Amino acid sequence: MMIYDRIDETIGRTPLLRLDYLETDAALLAKAEYFNPGSSVKDRIAKAMIEGALARGEIDSETIIIEPTSGNTGIGLALICAVWGLRLILTMPESMSLERRKLLTHLGAELLLTPAKEGMQGAIDEAKRLAASFDKAWIPNQFANPDNP
Repeated sequence: MMIYDRIDETIGRTPLLRLDYLETDAALLAKAEYFNPGSSVKDRIAKAMIEGALARGEIDSETIIIEPTSGNTGIGLALICAVWGLRLILTMPESMSLERRKLLTHLGAELLLTPAKEGMQGAIDEAKRLAASFDKAWIPNQFANPDNP
């Protein structure tokens, strides 16, 4: 049994499951990403994006990380930021579930809710506006980030 000192060390160490009960000529394996601490493959990209930015000197411990999100990327970022002591502000539509919002705040993320009628575009616009208001802010931009394979 593996024993880890920090939750971020478990990210990506998910098991492969043999799917031999499926009738096929090929050996099928499934990577069980739901075994990540945030129950999603998005934990991997959150860790990779922040590690990459730190390694390149784009961010440091004083940088405020700001990301528009409606889901699992926000959870992954909140996990990493909590463990690594980084400040995280997430923008999201106010229509996101109360459960998701509670989880994110329990993980230490600050939430800025945007009008539901504006959808994700409203959250994206607010993240950009907010980032411009700080001296040291960084938007991971999950959809265009080179560390998100």
